[in-house]
Amino acid sequence: MTPSNSDDGFFLQDPPRLADQWRDDALLRSWLARTVDADALRAIEPELAEMGALAAGRLYELALAHRREEPEHVPYDPWGRRIDEVRVNPAWQEYARVAAERGLVAIGYERRHGRFSRVHQFALVHLFHPSSQIYTCPLAMTDGAARTLETLGRGPVFERALGRLIARDPARAWTSGQWMTERSGGSDVGLSETVARCGADGVWRLDGVKWFTSAVTSQMALTLARPEGNGPGGKGLALFYVELRDAAGCLQGIEVLRLKEKLGTKNLPTAELRLAGTPAEPVAGLADGVRNMASMLNMTRTWNAVCATASLRRGVALARDFARRRVAFGAPLAEKPLHLDTLAGMAAEAEAAFALTFDTVARLGAHETGDTARAADDGARAEALLRLLHPLAKLTTAKQAVAGASEALEAFGGAGYVEDTGLPELLRDAQVLAIWEGTTNVLALEAVRAVLRADALAPALEEIRGRARALRHAALRAPAEAALRAADHVEAWWAGATARGAALHEAALRRFALTVGRSFALAALLEHADWSLAREGDARAAAAARRFAAHGVDSLRDHDEPLAATGGLALGEALDAAALEAAAL
Repeated sequence: MTPSNSDDGFFLQDPPRLADQWRDDALLRSWLARTVDADALRAIEPELAEMGALAAGRLYELALAHRREEPEHVPYDPWGRRIDEVRVNPAWQEYARVAAERGLVAIGYERRHGRFSRVHQFALVHLFHPSSQIYTCPLAMTDGAARTLETLGRGPVFERALGRLIARDPARAWTSGQWMTERSGGSDVGLSETVARCGADGVWRLDGVKWFTSAVTSQMALTLARPEGNGPGGKGLALFYVELRDAAGCLQGIEVLRLKEKLGTKNLPTAELRLAGTPAEPVAGLADGVRNMASMLNMTRTWNAVCATASLRRGVALARDFARRRVAFGAPLAEKPLHLDTLAGMAAEAEAAFALTFDTVARLGAHETGDTARAADDGARAEALLRLLHPLAKLTTAKQAVAGASEALEAFGGAGYVEDTGLPELLRDAQVLAIWEGTTNVLALEAVRAVLRADALAPALEEIRGRARALRHAALRAPAEAALRAADHVEAWWAGATARGAALHEAALRRFALTVGRSFALAALLEHADWSLAREGDARAAAAARRFAAHGVDSLRDHDEPLAATGGLALGEALDAAALEAAAL
């Protein structure tokens, strides 16, 4: 029987379709035109065009066709030998090939376009990620490992591994894991219990359990362990390099206890591992392991922000296309003002996330190539600001991604809640973005450390104010004033920390970080909107900036008065009072 639209029991809707993701992404193309040198842009545009077509075509088709084929753990071979093989689906294998050949890690180290090399790399990642079954996770850790090895020196580990991490030949290319999380604690890596012992043969071996290790099919990993006799906390940990398998392909003192059953990222092989005499090599001494992982964490957090931004963009693209196809109450959803208003709100958050993220990416590329300073002070301020933006971009865009995915599913009605459509993956996969590489609260504390140790708030507020005051178009005046008000409020709020008291000050740090992140995102979007109005005659970015500002950028303001009113109470009582107030609303 042929399905029809009559009431014969069949339910028919036209599924959303993806247009070419390079041609369809007006903001990406416009931002690159404003930001990247003309010669570099001419060189990279063909690669972006090819990736845009792949992301909407073959890669997307692979993701849909193999989305239910989760990794399989095979502990033993047919003859009882322990092999701990992890098998992945054909799509995952194809993503590995494409990522290597297209240089999704390599571009950042080839640096063919100088300061624009990171922009080139992450523009490709922006197109690739939503069609990749989260293959960007091992790529992020690989990039982080490469940057760590590049930063820390030219030892044997560097010579053996770096060339493979940035190789374009799929047969030679490696990916890397990042083993930090243990049963004793997640973000508090100072609680790590893995012990490193140096044997009589001079080989270091690790013993412990790593509770959550993503991309366990990687060839190497960087991990933390405490050399025997070292003191507690993060300072007593050291950073070690591990090659998972020997020349015969056997795991080296590593047992896969189980694959994790997760809410999302189901095609990504995430395992719990036992290390039992695992051979390892120190990367940079036998202490300060957490500090030595800073480059890795900054890089993986940047990837997280890029992937969050790309996920937002994908949700908007699918919802827009569906709105043209879905007829309800006598007309397509695209003709319904209420639905259009909802889509516009989603798009505004996506565009602000893009502006914040790629501003950070551009600064990263400039920093890595030494193209940041006209004077020593400018360079120091640029470095301080980048240190602040790494956690801010990650935490801000991750929260946007989760909310945006929820809106995207709702835009499809019941189809957004049905597994057969593949749409629920948007929300499940987004949720991890706010968790791994540091939760929102942990990253808020990271942002505060950047403020306290590098005086990073001053250059951030200077950037927000400078951009808001430099705008030429009256259409941007209202959102510019919102950015300025938020900057002034942040400055005053921070200055009042002593009077507020340590407990109440800490309780509001998430709101502080989100306010700085969203204000910076607004200022970056306004700068681009002003240029786009002048050079392209395009008002879309301006409309997005106005709507984003209307959503609210100052998360501190709405909480100041009720929290201040409880200033004489102990922290627990103060938070209880705030909670009671919220419940009464």
